[in-house]
Formats: sequence, C-alpha cells, structure tokens
Amino acid sequence: MIVMERKLSSATRKVGRPLSFDRDAALERAMLTFWRYGYETTSIADLTSAMGITAPSIYAAYGDKKALFLEATRLYAGDLNTHQTAMNSAPTARDAAYDLLVSAATAFTGDTTPPGCLLASATASGSSASADVQAAVADIRRQIGNCLCARIQRDIVDGILPADADAKALSQMTIAVVQGLSVLARDGASRDDLLNIAEEAMKAWRPYT
Repeated sequence: MIVMERKLSSATRKVGRPLSFDRDAALERAMLTFWRYGYETTSIADLTSAMGITAPSIYAAYGDKKALFLEATRLYAGDLNTHQTAMNSAPTARDAAYDLLVSAATAFTGDTTPPGCLLASATASGSSASADVQAAVADIRRQIGNCLCARIQRDIVDGILPADADAKALSQMTIAVVQGLSVLARDGASRDDLLNIAEEAMKAWRPYT
C-alpha cells in the first residue's frame, strides 16, 4: 500500500516544472502538523498554513492529503533497514528492546516536537474513512515488531535466551509499551517518567537473563 501511494505522489507532480519551495522542509512541517493534530482533523488549510505553500502546490508535489500523510509517516519512521541494522548490532535482543523503549521515551518528549508518537496519535480517533491509512500505520509498527522478533529468535537459536522464550510475545509486549509511552506523553508524563517505565518493563525479561 505504501509503495502504491508513493507512485501516486510521483504521478501527480507536474513534469518539467521545478518546485519553488524546499520540498523536504515542507514535508517535515507537514509531519509535525499531522503529529500534533492527527490525520483526519488536519485540514488542507492547516497544511498550507504550516507548510507555507498553496493547496495546488501540495497536490502537485505530494499528491492528495492521504499521500502526503503516508510520506510524512515514512519520514517519521525512518528506513526499516536502519531499525533492523540497529537491532542486529545490539549486544542482545534485550538490549535492542531496551534501546527501542529509551529512543521512544526520548522522542515522545522532545522539546521541539509534539508529545507522543505520530503513528499512535495521528490515527487514534480515525473513522472507517481512513481505514487504509490506519492499516498503513499499523504495518509500520508491525514491521518494526517483526525486526525485534527476528532479533529475539536469533538469541534463542544462539542460546542467549532459553528455548521456551516466546519471541512473538516479547516483541509485541515491547511495541505495546512503546504505544503506552506515547499515550502517557500526550497526557503530560515527563521523560523521566517514561524512562522509569521502560526500566520496569524490562523486568519482564528477567526470567530470560
């Protein structure tokens, strides 16, 4: 689905006419707007105001609102290969999970960004009209969870974790905690609060360490 939306965005650009604005900078501003207000409640007027460009320029450069949102989520989530490399290079799967939680706690309480996670907050109240958008966001979470699950399975094979460790449950628990941290950040929890929760969450790994 994400690949299809990317093609839509490219196809709607006017061939041969250079952009009169910084596309990457405008995309970052759009990302922050979706992050702050959510997908459905963010209007084209909100986006034009935040991005400093006209509605026709948005459609020409990115496609429709949905295509713009999906590109913004890819900017936010980063390259999946980067997540995979980071998890594979961690000393253990437990370290990879902890690093993910710490990174989330830090990102969700940034000084210059909205609180919480764009992936969690942008579609939290979405209706069936944005079901495909919700599915695309869920797929990003699923891919990150799958990377962690594969890392856990590697530790099981290598004997670092016991054979009865549940790789799927441990990875899904970690993703669930990440989403919970987002909710608490939106509610005003501090970075220290979230980091303390991350420490407590890792105690679930103690039987395996």
